[in-house]
Amino acid sequence: MREQKKWWQNAVVYQIYPRSFQDSNGDGIGDLQGIIKRLDYLEELGIDAVWLSPVCRSPQDDNGYDISDYQDIDPVFGSLDDMEKLIREARKRNIRIMIDLVLNHSSDEHRWFQEAKKSKDNPYHDYYVWRDGEEGVLPNDMGSVFGGPAWEWVPELGQYYFHQFSVKQPDLNWENPKVRREIYDMILWWMDKGAGGFRLDVIDQIAKEPDRKITNNGPRLHEFIRELSRETFQKGDLITVGEAWGADIDRAKLYSNPDGSEFSMVFQFEHMMLDQEPGKEKWDSCPLPFVKLKQNLAKWQTELHGCGWNSLFWNNHDLPRIVSRWGNDKEYRTESAKMLATILHGMQGTPYIYQGEELGMTNVRFDHIDQYQDIEIRNMYRERLAKGYEEKEIMESIYAKGRDNARTPMQWDDTAHAGFTTGTPWMQVNPNYREINAEAARKDPDSIFHYYRKLICLRKENPIFAEGDFILLLEEDENIFAYVRSLADRELLVVANFTEQEIICTLPEEWKDGEVLIHNYKDGGKSEVLRPYESMMIEREK
Repeated sequence: MREQKKWWQNAVVYQIYPRSFQDSNGDGIGDLQGIIKRLDYLEELGIDAVWLSPVCRSPQDDNGYDISDYQDIDPVFGSLDDMEKLIREARKRNIRIMIDLVLNHSSDEHRWFQEAKKSKDNPYHDYYVWRDGEEGVLPNDMGSVFGGPAWEWVPELGQYYFHQFSVKQPDLNWENPKVRREIYDMILWWMDKGAGGFRLDVIDQIAKEPDRKITNNGPRLHEFIRELSRETFQKGDLITVGEAWGADIDRAKLYSNPDGSEFSMVFQFEHMMLDQEPGKEKWDSCPLPFVKLKQNLAKWQTELHGCGWNSLFWNNHDLPRIVSRWGNDKEYRTESAKMLATILHGMQGTPYIYQGEELGMTNVRFDHIDQYQDIEIRNMYRERLAKGYEEKEIMESIYAKGRDNARTPMQWDDTAHAGFTTGTPWMQVNPNYREINAEAARKDPDSIFHYYRKLICLRKENPIFAEGDFILLLEEDENIFAYVRSLADRELLVVANFTEQEIICTLPEEWKDGEVLIHNYKDGGKSEVLRPYESMMIEREK
């Protein structure tokens, strides 16, 4: 069993998408002063750390994931002084600030790239990935994530540069030790500023080898990460998490090795891709294979136990709202949101709550494509129209999987623009804010918000959540998600009805006298009939 020595093993992290969280100056865009204003709300919720999506200086081609200066704050969010104040004020409330670092690529407006384009002999040229060629003849047929080729021609150099994402996001060349040193010094600078941790964007792509068409999991990946950790993270008591869409169990064991040689944990996405048609794009949805979901989550629970660490999440800034995706955001919004939280927070790992998840915020259905801001959505819309897809079909894909579902402004109250801004919001607020908002949730003792507060308290009070073994029950059942956590002389049973139907579920006799720690229906109970989306946690002595 893994010894509990790290604070983040009992922690709960809250992700903020700053652009959409709270505007303090009426320009319609969330900012750092707005986050400071809402720290008491986060303290009330009970979280331990805040992961901020990027706030560094950026042209905002990809909403901040295109950084032009890693050691400054974008004016749209405030100033470096604001950032330092946020770190201080959060610490007063025992909340650490995690900074989102994009180390696979920079903005094309970064000083390094501006220099790199001047000549092949420029000392910064080799900070990026270049290939000789001739205009119109690409080095190979690799495509970028956001559409189009992954190579961009620079006529004055007679070369192409490589970009896995937007053309304004040239990939950094991690083979160059000078690049790595620049990155390490920048991270140490943020640590000196009081950063409590880091989230590393698409970190599994830094060791790319485009000539071999390798983007993620390149041969030198873990060599680079171990050096990164040794030079930076291991010099402080930090929480670190790497985003790795290509992670499997064996790689995750390296990423989250208890010896601290790489990261605290890793974001892997196997469970979040189960409702995607095999071999197709994320826009091509299929019904969730529920049994596979249970088996997948159980695999990560059992195979990382004692030799790695899980990140637990349903939502983030790139994913649609979970209550709309796998719950029921209409008749059973409250019940299904609580059920999904129950399943996740009962597992071993560090839970991540995405802003508004604790309110049961839902996906949005805008009428027109011009109401959407995301570069990925807009590119997909144009490409699929050109391929002959019906507009209605394209919009349905956006409603289901578009990233802007997660990026509509935070719903604080039922005043204009949900209390997010006194100006015109950068993106329209979800029209359901009058019914779904933080002010109403805080006043209702049976709300999703207070349910999350209770789940967070349970994790902090009971070591079984962080340390216990995991056993999946009813593995082939098409409706019920059930598992047991076990530690010393205590056992915890988590049972959830994943459907909107009533389901018969007879509890084993030994559990009938157990203590119900949390239940998502007001009247509680241990009936043999589970109501729609009913869920509970029961604890007993072995």
